[in-house]
Amino acid sequence: HAGRDLVTMAELAFDAENRITAYRVHTLCNLGAYNSNFGQAIQSILFAKVLTGTYDIQNAWMRCEGFYTNTTQVDAYRGAGRPEAIYVLERMMDRAARELGIDPWELRRINFIKPEQFPYTSATGELYDVGEFNRLLTRVAVEADHDGFAARKSADAAKGLLRGQGLCYYIESILGDPAEGAKVEFNEDGTVFIYVGTQSNGQGHETVYAQFLSDQTGIPAELIHVIQGDSDLIKQGGGTGGSRSVTTQSTATLATVAKMTEAFTAFLSDEMGVPAAQISFDDERFRADGANMTPTMLEVAEMARQKGRDDLLVHHERATLPGRSYPNGAHVSEVVIDPETGVVTVDRYTVVDDFGNLINPMLAEGQVHGGVVQGIGQAMTENTVYSEDGQLVTASFMDYAMPRAEDVPFFDFQTRNVPSTTNAMGIKGAGEAGTIGGTPAALNAITDALWRAHGIRHIEMPASPMRVWEAIREAAAA
Repeated sequence: HAGRDLVTMAELAFDAENRITAYRVHTLCNLGAYNSNFGQAIQSILFAKVLTGTYDIQNAWMRCEGFYTNTTQVDAYRGAGRPEAIYVLERMMDRAARELGIDPWELRRINFIKPEQFPYTSATGELYDVGEFNRLLTRVAVEADHDGFAARKSADAAKGLLRGQGLCYYIESILGDPAEGAKVEFNEDGTVFIYVGTQSNGQGHETVYAQFLSDQTGIPAELIHVIQGDSDLIKQGGGTGGSRSVTTQSTATLATVAKMTEAFTAFLSDEMGVPAAQISFDDERFRADGANMTPTMLEVAEMARQKGRDDLLVHHERATLPGRSYPNGAHVSEVVIDPETGVVTVDRYTVVDDFGNLINPMLAEGQVHGGVVQGIGQAMTENTVYSEDGQLVTASFMDYAMPRAEDVPFFDFQTRNVPSTTNAMGIKGAGEAGTIGGTPAALNAITDALWRAHGIRHIEMPASPMRVWEAIREAAAA
C-alpha cells in the first residue's frame, strides 16, 4: 500500500497575547482505488488524536473528506495519522510566528500545556498524563546551539548559500490493542522460552524482551530465547504497530513474572519448610529468614522438574494497559540551500525526546534515527508519481528517491524523560516518534531559509532541488 496522500487547509486564531484561541483543519485525503485496513481511520480518528499537539487549545474543529482515485490504496505508514496532524500544526506555528512577528520558539512556549495542568484532556478527548514540554525545548536549544545559528547563517551567506533552522515539537499517542500476553517456559537444557504476541521487524525486540525478563528474574539473558510470529505456538497477540510493543509486552511479562514468582514461592514453602509469607524474591534469588536455601529461578524450575511438577515449568498471563502514553519531544533541523541549483543539504539535526523510562536506550535511539530519516525522506526526496491514466511512473528505486546515508548528518540525540503514569514501568512508546518530528522540522528549516532570503512563505513536499530552484527563480522574478 501507499502512505500519506492528502491536502490540508488550516487556520489558527490568536488573542492579543499571542495565545491560540481556536484551530480549524480541513483535510482532503486520497484513499486510493480500494478500502484498506486502516485508511479511512488514519486521516480522521488518528489525525484527531493529536490534532492540538502540545498546545492548550480548547476550541478545535476538524473536517476530513476522503476520495477514491485510480492509485494504490493508502494505509498505515510509520506514525499513521500522527505525522500528518503534527506536520500541519507545526508548519502552522512557524507560519503564524512570522505573520505575528514573534520568535517561533517563544510562540510555542506561550501556548504549551503547562506541567501543573496535567492530567490534561485535549479538545479531542485525549487524556495526556504527564509532560514537561518547555523543559525539553530549553534543552534542545542548548544541544542545537540555537544561539550560534546567526553566526552560521552569516558564514554561509558569505559563500552565497542560504541557511535555515526548523523546529518541531511533537506529541504522539501510542495505539493498538492495550492488552497483551506473555508465556514463559523452562526447558530441560536450562534455557527459557518467552512467547510474545508482537513481531519484530528490525526494532530489536529479541534483545529488549530477553533483557527485561532477565532483569526481572535474574535468568541470564543469553539463556532466554524470544519466540514470536508463530501462530501454532502463540494463539493470540496484538501485533507490532502504533509504538505499542515494548510497553504492552513488558507489562504482560511483568504480570507473568508476578504469577510465576507466586507459584514458585508456594512450591518453595514446602521445600524450605517455612510459610510462603516469609519467602521473598529480589529479582535474583528466593530468600527466607532462617533458611539456608537461596535458589534462583532456574534452580527452582529444576527442583520442580525433579519433583514431577511440570505445571510449574510453564507460566502465562495477560495484562491490559489502563491508559495510553504520550511520547513527545523537540526536533531541530538546520539546512543549507544552494540557490544556484536548489539542492538542500541537512547540515545539523538535534533531538531531545521524552520516552519515559527506557529499557534499552541504544535501541530507542536507533528507532529515532530510522524514523527521522524516513521523515526527511518524505520532506525532501520521496514522491509517488502517476501518469494521467493511472500508470505508476516511479516504479523502481531508480525513480523513487529513498533517502540514503549521504542525505542525512549524524544526529545529536538526547532524552529528558518524564515517566508515564499509565503503566508500571513508566514507559512511553518510541517507534514512530522520529518520523512524526522529522518531516515538519525539515520543511520548517527549508521554509525558514527561503522566507528570510526571498520572502517565500510556503513550499510543498517534497522540497526537491527542482522545486526549490523554481521557487527561488519565481520569487526573484516577482
